[in-house]
Amino acid sequence: MHIKKAKAQIKNAIIAYSTKDSRGRYRIPVSKQRPVFLVGAPGIGKTAIVEQIARELNIGFVSYAMTHHTRQSALGLPFIVEKEYGGELHSVSEYTMSEIIASVYDEISRSGKKQGILFLDEINCVSETLAPSMLQFLQYKTFGRHRVPEGWIVVTAGNPAEYNDSVREYDIAMLDRLKKIEVEPDYEVWKEYAVQNNVHPSVLSYLAIRTQYFYRVTTTVDGKSFVTARAWDDLSQMISLYEENEIEIDYDLISQYVQDEEIAKDFANYYDLYRKYRSDYQIPEILEGNVSSEIKERAENAKFDERLSLISLIISSLDEEITGITLHEDALQKVISEFKENRNAPAVFLKEMRIRWKSRSEKTDTKENADLAAEVFEIYEGLSKMQTEDFNMELLKNNIKNEVIVLKEESTLVQKHLDNVFRFFEECFGNGQEMLILVSELTIRPYISRYIYRHGCDKYYEYNKQLLFEDRQQALSDRIDALNLLELEQ
Repeated sequence: MHIKKAKAQIKNAIIAYSTKDSRGRYRIPVSKQRPVFLVGAPGIGKTAIVEQIARELNIGFVSYAMTHHTRQSALGLPFIVEKEYGGELHSVSEYTMSEIIASVYDEISRSGKKQGILFLDEINCVSETLAPSMLQFLQYKTFGRHRVPEGWIVVTAGNPAEYNDSVREYDIAMLDRLKKIEVEPDYEVWKEYAVQNNVHPSVLSYLAIRTQYFYRVTTTVDGKSFVTARAWDDLSQMISLYEENEIEIDYDLISQYVQDEEIAKDFANYYDLYRKYRSDYQIPEILEGNVSSEIKERAENAKFDERLSLISLIISSLDEEITGITLHEDALQKVISEFKENRNAPAVFLKEMRIRWKSRSEKTDTKENADLAAEVFEIYEGLSKMQTEDFNMELLKNNIKNEVIVLKEESTLVQKHLDNVFRFFEECFGNGQEMLILVSELTIRPYISRYIYRHGCDKYYEYNKQLLFEDRQQALSDRIDALNLLELEQ
């Protein structure tokens, strides 16, 4: 199965394991709660989805890579105690608490969360001396005499044997005590993640053309060559930072992440083309509706790979612009709501809100929530700088109204840009597959989809209906009520 389905399976298992009866007893006894064994190729997101599950369920999370552990660090260190048996004293070996079990108790103490996930990665690659203890742990959830605290679910992960020479195959008796979930790389599922996490558009457009290069592991005379989902994600971040700092992006950089010579060279060549397209097609002119006949003619006659790159460049520009506006809308709605409920003096109110939202931006669970909290904090920070001796609630209200006015002007400009993009596609490609790709990409971008639902876009709705995207659209994004930002002006 793909990683998204595996995440749902693990999440459902944790919910089931945590279910109790009317007397507060687990419906599935702890001894019968099989540890999850997530098996999949390296770099496809196994660790990431388990962390996401813990955040989404608001439970604790402790993670260990088991290849880093010896028998002593996992099991604990031996020490001698004196015990009386049959009236005689005997020296007996006991063990200190395992570092792994102790870290769970530390997390409970730190977070106050009595339920959580103990995630053990590379579980089938442990050292020979640790292997017997790990088998015991997977069966009984104990290291030595110390058991995983009640309420904590064990989730493990490992690589198939073809990806790691040190993998230990489990026998049937062992596998029959585990909840095994096998995961395969899937580009379309990863793309959903990539879009939501701002993976660089050059990577997305390249993989749309070369989907077969999304994940590949081959064995050559020089060893293994490979590229993984993790590699594309990490490379994307470096490309963005290199561009921001005007550092050259070349094969030497790319090959540090894409460790397959053929793919690394191919992407390096593509990135140079992508950068050239970005310059040649003058994307800002397309958004403004000032496209020259030469650019239209080039787009009409371009090969499909070049057209995909052009679509990616346009979508990327729209996404950056619309994300900023949509985030500001969401943040301003929060500010307006809190403003209406406020009973404090404006200076006190602003101070309290700045502290609250700064804390949320640092501690929130997802990137989207963190971005929203940071945006709200920026609004309060800006309002705070306007304080004077005669600052009062009426002035604060007027300042928020000004924010609304500016936002409306920016939104009007975005509407114009969307219309111009559709006009450009109609003139260059008609109602062809390029239009289908455009509508699909607009739909799966969460901020663009949210913006269109709030403010509308006639051409989007027209082609969405023509291309039969309505069902997919509903599945991807629930309709969000329009913001009533004019309420303060009444």
